[in-house]
Amino acid sequence: MSSRIKVALAGAGAFGLKHMDAMRTIADVEVVSLISRDLEKTREAAAKYGVAHVTTELAEALALPGLDAVILCTPTQMHARQALACLEAGKHVQVEIPLCDILSEGEAVVEQAARSGKVAMCGHTRRFNPSHQWVRRRIRDGGFRIQQMDVQTYFFRRTNTNALGQPRSWTDHLLWHHAAHTVDLFAHQTGSPVVQAHAMQGPIHPTLGIAMDMSIQLKTADGAICTLSLSFNNDGPLGTFFRYIGDTGTYIARYDDLFDGKDQRIDVSGVAVSMNGIELQDREFFSAIREGREPEASVAQVLPCYQVLHGLERQLALS
Repeated sequence: MSSRIKVALAGAGAFGLKHMDAMRTIADVEVVSLISRDLEKTREAAAKYGVAHVTTELAEALALPGLDAVILCTPTQMHARQALACLEAGKHVQVEIPLCDILSEGEAVVEQAARSGKVAMCGHTRRFNPSHQWVRRRIRDGGFRIQQMDVQTYFFRRTNTNALGQPRSWTDHLLWHHAAHTVDLFAHQTGSPVVQAHAMQGPIHPTLGIAMDMSIQLKTADGAICTLSLSFNNDGPLGTFFRYIGDTGTYIARYDDLFDGKDQRIDVSGVAVSMNGIELQDREFFSAIREGREPEASVAQVLPCYQVLHGLERQLALS
C-alpha cells in the first residue's frame, strides 16, 4: 500500500455523501471510485467531489489497480454480501450499520475477516460521537456507572424516503438498523453483555411491510437496564436521544452534543480531533489500516449486537 489510501465508496445517497465530506478532512486518503445504482446521479456526485471513476457495479471498482479499501453505504440487505465480496477481493472494508439483517450472513463476514487479515469495521457511529466518548471516559475512570439508559429513536417516515426526504429503493428497519445503534452502545458503555432482551411492536404497515413502532427492553450481566422506544410515526423532534442515568449523575446525548440532567451543555470539544462522529469513525478505519490493527467497532466486536437482534426478531415472530 502506498502512503495514500485509495478508497471506493459504494452508495452515493444521503449517508454516503456524509462519508465523502468526512474523507475530505482526512490526509492521505483518496476516493478513486464512486459506485451507485443511478449512474447519472452518481456522475453528478463524482463531479462535485472530484472522483474520476464512476460505476454501477461493485465488482468493477474492486478490480481497479491500487484500490486499498471500500466503504459500503448501500441498502441494508446488500451489506453482508458486499462486505464478503470486498474481503474476498483482498480489500479492507467499512460497512455502514447494520452489518446484516440475517445473523448467519453477519457471522460469515466475521469469519471471512478473520481469514483475510484485512480491517473489517462496521459503522456503529455512536461509539465515536464525542458525547458518548465523554461518558465512556467517565466510566473508564471510575467516576460514573450506568444504572439505566433511556433511549428514544424517532423519525417521521410513513413513506419510503431517506434522511433527505428522497424516495428509497429499499425499506429501512427499526430493529435491524436503528435498534442496532442502541443495543451495541449499551453493551459497549456498560462493558457487560446483554443477557436479557424483550421486544414488542405495533401493527405492520400495509405497504412498507414493517412495524412502524417498537419497544425494546435490555439488561446486562452486571444489572444495568435499558429501555428503547422507536418510531417511524413521530411527527416532532427527529433523531435519537440517549439519557444515561448513573450513580453520580445524569447525561443526555444528542448525537455529537452532551447535556447534564438539568439540560446544561457539557463541553466535549476536547474529546477528539473533530466534533463529527462520522469523521471520527472514518479516521479510525484508516488508522487501523495504517497500523495493521483491529479497529474500534470491528465486525467481530459488534457481532453480539446482531445476536441480540436475531433473538428479538424470533420473539416478535412468535408474538
